[in-house]
Amino acid sequence: MTVNLPEGFDFTDPALYAERLPYAEWAEVRKNAPVYWNAKAPGVDGFDDDGYWVVSKLDDIKDISRRTGTDFSAGENSAVPRYAPGTDRAIITDMLGNLILNQDGDGHTTRRRIISKGFTPRNVALLRDKLHDRAYKIVNEALEQGEGDFITYVASELPLQTIAEMIGVPQDERHKLFEWSNLMTSYDVPELAEESTAAATELLAYAYTMAEDRAANPQDDLVTKLIQADVDGEKLTSEEFGWFVALLAVAGNETTRNATTHGMRAFLANPEQWELFKKERPETTYNEILRWASPVSSFQRTAMHDTTVRGVEIKKGQRVVLMYGSANFDEDHFEDPFTFNILRENNEHVAFGGPGPHFCLGTNLARLQIELIFNAIADVIPDISSLSDIVRVRSGWLNGVSTWKTSFCPVAH
Repeated sequence: MTVNLPEGFDFTDPALYAERLPYAEWAEVRKNAPVYWNAKAPGVDGFDDDGYWVVSKLDDIKDISRRTGTDFSAGENSAVPRYAPGTDRAIITDMLGNLILNQDGDGHTTRRRIISKGFTPRNVALLRDKLHDRAYKIVNEALEQGEGDFITYVASELPLQTIAEMIGVPQDERHKLFEWSNLMTSYDVPELAEESTAAATELLAYAYTMAEDRAANPQDDLVTKLIQADVDGEKLTSEEFGWFVALLAVAGNETTRNATTHGMRAFLANPEQWELFKKERPETTYNEILRWASPVSSFQRTAMHDTTVRGVEIKKGQRVVLMYGSANFDEDHFEDPFTFNILRENNEHVAFGGPGPHFCLGTNLARLQIELIFNAIADVIPDISSLSDIVRVRSGWLNGVSTWKTSFCPVAH
């Protein structure tokens, strides 16, 4: 079928995401070409190929996710579908290959089993009381400001404080994580490219030093548990721990803060839903926020051999970009997908990625943080309002917001 898209349209163009998400274009390919070849010039996205496959429907994304490690690789070209033009191939395959996000096979399985010990339901439940108190403290401090940037005062604070709590970063140093993670995902902003590389180096050094210290001076914290954890005789090295912290800083901060921001904007755009939440606090709310926000718009896989998706032939070495932001609005799975409905049942979103070996380890923790921060907002600043448009992040795969001015004062204040 004919696909009606603008000439030269690129589904991972960071300039596009700096303005908007491609909802209309996603809908077009979902309807007319669910597995669509997006041609592009070699090198513009850090890859020397002439294009990639756009996978836009929920069933296909789940299928490819389950086939990762057998038919598709997360490691060959990394999971991130967009880098700065001219990115050194060694950075993508060698350096970033240290992230479990970009690994396949037994090595990935072993490291994932070690790291998962820090994210068990029991360990997350143990954080609830502390994070509950932190959420209310954060929102009360925002109230004292009267107005300000929602990301700075509210959305970023709970994930930052959570990460600091988990890995033993002093709370007065938590904003280093914020700065590092922001810069690490800003490589598509030309004037920040060098700072992005420097931030990654600084964060890795910080985490490496922390791991070395805990190895010599064990404490009752997650760092020590992960350094000491043994799976089939394998342990995390200090360098591997450093890469875990780098991933945690980005995944744990960027995704939760952006879900919180987009969720709050959805509530303000749908005041009847905000009134419903304030009165009833339905448990279905948090999955709807995640579906709606889709904080990670896409990841990618690379075909390990010739294969097919929905009957379309995919050649060995070709990239397939899994458009989570499209799948979460798939009309075949979500009734009235463009309606923000906090009572939505059977919400099978892929905001945490698809099923299979790379399903997000931090799922339970992210849901908890979103639950706690929205309950605190509803109780402390229920009449929050927008004072400006948002400024979006320039990224070809993150649905990010950098600033959004809001009024925190309740009407009665």
